Amino acid sequence: MIDTSLFQLVVFYAFAAVTVVAALSVITLRNSVHAVLALVLTFFSTACIWMLAEAEFLAIALIVVYVGAVMVLFLFVVMMLDIDQEKIREGFVKYLPVGLVVAVVMLVEMLGLIGVRVMHAQTMGDNPATAAGLSNTAWLGMALYTQYLLPFEIAALILTVGVIAAVALTLRQRTGARKQHPSEQVAVKASDRVRIVKMAAERPIETQPAAPAQEPKP
Repeated sequence: MIDTSLFQLVVFYAFAAVTVVAALSVITLRNSVHAVLALVLTFFSTACIWMLAEAEFLAIALIVVYVGAVMVLFLFVVMMLDIDQEKIREGFVKYLPVGLVVAVVMLVEMLGLIGVRVMHAQTMGDNPATAAGLSNTAWLGMALYTQYLLPFEIAALILTVGVIAAVALTLRQRTGARKQHPSEQVAVKASDRVRIVKMAAERPIETQPAAPAQEPKP
């Protein structure tokens, strides 16, 4: 029999290694399309790690929302844009030391946060989803629609207002811009666009062929 904990640990290190390599490929690859594909692989590997941590909702949300929608849209946009790679990489070496310092600071902060969470996890109780005998997704859905229903509805209302405001800001009247009016296109009739005219048939006038030109006499 294979030890389950040992197998999960090996799988975790495998997914973690793929995630780190793919994340480094995002910032090192020269081709923008390849960088976006590497980012998709990073998200997918991260979702697999969340599945191992029994965070099924986060894994599904990452796959459906980011990999299935956002990153596919980014991929199409990058493929359609004509990006000048030389101009993008002009200041790479110049700002590399600053980027390394920021990366080290972020790494130290993340490691400190992981240490704090580990110390708190030792004093905290079991996972509420495990204690209730439910999956992570089922417990989160019950918590959202029972205990946190009002904040959930307020957040949905704020997002709806933001979408309406974005559409209202973009649909401005511009002079010289061509628009389509679906209501006018649907209400159009064939008689408004096509007119059938009846004309009497006439025989064409027959023309006699012209006489051939005579050659001049010498």
